[in-house]
Amino acid sequence: MNAPMETQQTSPGLWTLAWRRLRSDRLAMVALVVVALFLLTLLLSATGIVAKHWDAEIGVNYAPPTFIGAQSAEERGVQGMHAVEEAVPDNPRDPLAEIIRKLRAERGSGADSAPLDYYGIVDPLASEIAEIRAEQAKGSAAATVERLATLPLGADKWGHDIIQKTIKGSETSIVVGLTAALLATLLGTLFGALAGYYGKWVDDFFNWFYSVFTSVPYLLLILAVAAVLQQKGVMTIVLILGLTGWTGVFRLIRAEYIKHKSREYVMAADAIGASDLRKIFIHIFPNISHVPLVQMSILTVAFIKSEVILSFLGFGVPVGMASWGSMLNEAQNELILGKWWQLAAASAAMAVLVTAFSLFTDALRDALDPKLK
Repeated sequence: MNAPMETQQTSPGLWTLAWRRLRSDRLAMVALVVVALFLLTLLLSATGIVAKHWDAEIGVNYAPPTFIGAQSAEERGVQGMHAVEEAVPDNPRDPLAEIIRKLRAERGSGADSAPLDYYGIVDPLASEIAEIRAEQAKGSAAATVERLATLPLGADKWGHDIIQKTIKGSETSIVVGLTAALLATLLGTLFGALAGYYGKWVDDFFNWFYSVFTSVPYLLLILAVAAVLQQKGVMTIVLILGLTGWTGVFRLIRAEYIKHKSREYVMAADAIGASDLRKIFIHIFPNISHVPLVQMSILTVAFIKSEVILSFLGFGVPVGMASWGSMLNEAQNELILGKWWQLAAASAAMAVLVTAFSLFTDALRDALDPKLK
């Protein structure tokens, strides 16, 4: 009877061990689920399944959240214009108050007088404008939809639903963060690999290039690049962040290549005639691939916050495109009027995503640390 063959056990690789450590961290898994839900929301928003009509004016201006209740017309400021119109002529500091009073009296006494505006000046186009408005009112009377007095999380000054606007804004902010992080990681990895492997004048050149970028404060640098490009859009923000955020990745990748280029497996590849590019990207890079992966996740968090700052300062997305930064920019004026719901929605969404991404990034860095293997 033959003896049973001995089963050969292979030691798990780096990624297997990393997944085991990551799976044992409950906080990291919860953070991963939250990030996955945000990415799923991004996908649904990009395909138009959700938040497709985020710019539809379905609520009244500054409609409050449902749990607060509807506001009266006076609170929304509907009657504010009438109050101002009546108060201005009675203002003793208005030099035109007496003249306006006389013109209004003359307008009221003359039956055949031409239409006058607020200051008593004849409007030659008043009848034509009235006809045009009447035609528009007839054409849109059937399509007119009554706006909602309240929404689940309120509305902005145009009546846009805050929930849909926040979902659409997350699409812009997350796409900018991921794409810019990918660009910065690719540049930093490429520059660091060439500098660390070749050394000499190549290393000196990239170190000089690195010193130029790091000598300028980061916020000032991205504002300078934004001023040079002089365009607004998602691609412009990606270029601004990607072209300025590669320095940290470069420093780490360069150090890894300096350490690995003298290892035995690289010498063996050189002995069999492998080219420099093959040794850089086929032999060395797989052994340090966890470094750019972790750096990309870290940069994603940083770039999401940077996009918010750029949009808040007016260098971000153009008018008509929703992002968390543009929402915060609008919310600063709304907060003066006591309308806080847009600020709360954008801030809460950004805080949840950034916190979850940061926790997952820290756990991923610990799981991929070779020293813990």
